[in-house]
Parts: sequence; C-alpha cells; structure tokens
Amino acid sequence: MTKPLKLLVLTELFLPTKGGTAVWFAEVYRRLGGKGIHIVTADVPGAADVDATHPNTIHRLNLKRVQWLKPESLGIYWRFLARSLSLVLRNRFTAVHAGRVLPEGLIAWLVARLARIPVVIYAHGEEITTWRQRGKFRAMCFTYHHADKVVANSEFTRDQLLELGVAAERIVIINPGVDIDRFKPDLPCEDLKADIGLAPRQKLILSVGRLSRRKGFDMVIRSLPELIKMGMDVQYVLIGIGEDKAYLANLARGEGVSERVHLLGHVDAEDLPRWYNACDVFAMPNREIDGDTEGFGMVFLEAAACGKASLAGKAGGTGSAVAEGVTGLRVDGQRLDEIVLALKQLLGPAGLVTGMSGYERALSAFSWESVAERTQHAVIAG
Repeated sequence: MTKPLKLLVLTELFLPTKGGTAVWFAEVYRRLGGKGIHIVTADVPGAADVDATHPNTIHRLNLKRVQWLKPESLGIYWRFLARSLSLVLRNRFTAVHAGRVLPEGLIAWLVARLARIPVVIYAHGEEITTWRQRGKFRAMCFTYHHADKVVANSEFTRDQLLELGVAAERIVIINPGVDIDRFKPDLPCEDLKADIGLAPRQKLILSVGRLSRRKGFDMVIRSLPELIKMGMDVQYVLIGIGEDKAYLANLARGEGVSERVHLLGHVDAEDLPRWYNACDVFAMPNREIDGDTEGFGMVFLEAAACGKASLAGKAGGTGSAVAEGVTGLRVDGQRLDEIVLALKQLLGPAGLVTGMSGYERALSAFSWESVAERTQHAVIAG
C-alpha cells in the first residue's frame, strides 16, 4: 500500500485567487494526496468556501504588503517562514514545494535545508525575463541554483533557466493543464450570442486574460477594420480585467469598431466555458514588452478543450500550448499584417485549423490527471 504523501506547499497564489497559477496548484495537489499535503497560502475573500471542500490541509496567511516596511514584502517572508517552521516541527514532510521562486522559493529552500528534505520550485518564465533589480535578481538566481528540482512550465522557461546557469539535470518540464470536465465542446451558448446581438452569419473572436498590453488584445481590435474590409463580418468578446480597460475601449472607438467590441470584465465561472463554445476562434497574439512575456498560456488549453483553434503570439512559451498548424497559428504579435492574415485563415470557410486536434491533444496530454501523474513521476517519485 502506497504511503500518503506528506508535502509542504508554499504558494501565495491559490484558489479562489484568479489566474492560471492559482488553478494549477489547487488542481494538481488535490489529485496528489489528501490532508497530508499542507498548503500555505494567502487569505483572500472567498477562501473559506474553497477550503471547506478542498482535500488538502490549507493554511491561510495575511500576505498583504506593508508600505512602511523596507522592502514591503518583508512581512510576507516572515509570515511564510514562521508558519512553515511551525508546520515542519509538527509534521514529517518528505519535501517542500514552492509555487514561485520569490518569496515562496527562498523560504522553502531555507525550511527544507533545516529539515533536511528536498525542495522543489516552480518556474513560470516571466519572472526570469523581468526581474532585473540587483537584489531581487541575485536572490532569484541563488534560489533556483540551490533547488533540488525546478519545474519549468514550458521549453521556453527551461531555456531561460539554463541561461541563468541552472543545471539541466535539475530541471523538469511539466506543462500546466486544463479541467476537461469543465471545458468541453457542445455546451449551450446561444443565449450568450444573443446577449451581444451576434447575428447567425457573424463570426466571433474571443480573448480571455488580464487586460495587459503584452497580451496583444489591442492588436486584435486593430485587426477588426482590416477584416471587415475583406468582407468578414466579425464581433469581438474580451473577458478579463486589468490596467488596459480604458485604453482598449478608447482604441475601439478610435478604430470605429466599438459596437463590435464587448469588454465583459469578469464573467460567471459557469459561463466561461460557454463563451469558448460560442466563439469561432480564440485569440491572444501576445508579444514581449520590456522583458515581460507569456510563459505558457493556459487559456489556449481551455480553448482547445472546447474544440476551438487559437491564434497566439510567438513570444515566450506559447509554442508548448499551441501546436503550429495543428491546434492553431502563431504569429509575430507586433505585426498587424500577420495577425490579420492568421485570423482570416482561421475564420475563413475552409477552416485552416478546426480545433478538434486541439481537443484531442487536451484530452490526452493536458488533463489535470495527466499533469498530476507527470508531477508524481518526475518530481515526487523521481
């Protein structure tokens, strides 16, 4: 009989916090074990509802930054350290896992060394390309170099780790996954189409993500007039919140397509898979801005699981999420002409990529069960 896993997991990002990383850890560790897995994370609104049904033991901390502290994150480090040490003294953990390199990874390394157990740290890509403050960069490099295992979310992130000097034998690639029971084809969506006034012959482009410039949502808006000139009758739904909301709304007005652009903000959790079903193509032509880039792109997997092809940018690690010419197309996210041509190909009557190959790939390689199995084999058993 297999012994129950005894792991200490430190991650500031965990459900109900929005975002792919929070979903990743909630989904994988619930499949790896039960109460013997202790997760230390942030206390956020709605946490009690998640904790009541999650099979792992969840410890919530106040992880708000304190402005008068220098650095402001010092309190976060202290709270992670104090709770982790307390848990290590009361439990015989076999390893410490950290959701990110800082702050969680550095604390995980220290606790693991004191407890004489291995430490595993997850790498997501954008932290490696953007963290360039001297102290933060040195702390990041030290922590990655001293981890027993580093989980890279894509080949791109692995290459970034290698450039930092992390030993290749310590790096394992584990892509994130998707909930194939929630995101699936043939969900009812006619009411959603009616809500935005989508006519029967109109095409719908969908984007989901934080309203951040590097996501390339502005380039999708810029592409709409060009597609209309080509005779394509399209509308665009954008789901997400962020700093670019006003910019995108003004851009749509300036391009004369505001009646075709629907900035929906947050949508109900049960409606998100239905919006993927409602669209004809998913688009996030991401680009790199000042080192900030897309490490993987879990939204592409959500689209694929719903049987939809994707348009992605070539920057970052999207090549691990979108198989070129099979599950979608990848373009230079700074080239409007490439984006327009790719959308025309994906929306055209020939249907260059149908999306069904992405659906089959999501089922076979990217279900959370598959991700948990790879984690068990490569990080825990290995």
